[in-house]
Amino acid sequence: MPNWSNRMRGLLADGGLLALVGVMLLPVVYMIIMSFRTATEIAQTPVGLPEHVAWGNYADALDAMNYVRAVLNSIGITLSVAVLVSLFGSMAAYPLARNRSLTARLLIMLMALGLATPNFVTITPIYVIFRSLGLLDSYLGIILAFTALNLPLAVFFYVGFIGAIPRELIEAARLDNCGDWQVFWHVVRPLLGPATATLSLFVMLSVWNDFTYPLLLLTDKDKFTVTISVYRFVGNQNITPETLFPAAVLGSLPLLLLFVIFQRRIVAGVTAGAVK
Repeated sequence: MPNWSNRMRGLLADGGLLALVGVMLLPVVYMIIMSFRTATEIAQTPVGLPEHVAWGNYADALDAMNYVRAVLNSIGITLSVAVLVSLFGSMAAYPLARNRSLTARLLIMLMALGLATPNFVTITPIYVIFRSLGLLDSYLGIILAFTALNLPLAVFFYVGFIGAIPRELIEAARLDNCGDWQVFWHVVRPLLGPATATLSLFVMLSVWNDFTYPLLLLTDKDKFTVTISVYRFVGNQNITPETLFPAAVLGSLPLLLLFVIFQRRIVAGVTAGAVK
């Protein structure tokens, strides 16, 4: 009887999870199905399968969006930001995690405050500073902006992880005449792999999906990211479904493929970081 009860609870839990996943995937499935339908079909029957697969919707979107260039821009910006954030974030977090002084704790609290600051608060000072430095409409400017925005999260994240590293490892390295930089690079940094994988996941999602900063800092269409290309292509007036749905699918497709390819490493990084 207890085994049967446990099985029922397990089946109910699995069924509930599957139902929840199904509900979460419904908008994605709807978006993909609608992208293959014509505007007339969608207007007549908003919910339904395509009578004839409209491949031309994607061909028109690819031609009008400058899609390949936009994807390459987004990939380059996203990967650059992820590398810089993980590098500088871990370097800044290492002394803060090992320093027990009041100043270090205040700095960590300041970083936590940065996490609560909305993007619209920082966009004006960043725009003014970048205009003075000549960094508007440049890859370097948008990368530096995203790096600055995500550094508080990286420092706050790495501080907790580095604080859990046994002090014996660091003390053993110091006995071998290793300096602070050598201890960080050869001892601490290799142990941050799971934390870096987890952090990179959040950073890539944030950068790839961000709309405000690329819209305000980039004006050259050859430098647009995917989100801006979708917006410029669809527009804010006379939105037609045969352009909206294919553009939305194309905008989210590269990130989806990235997660499918690296899903094992991402899951391993998340779980290892949680256990650590």
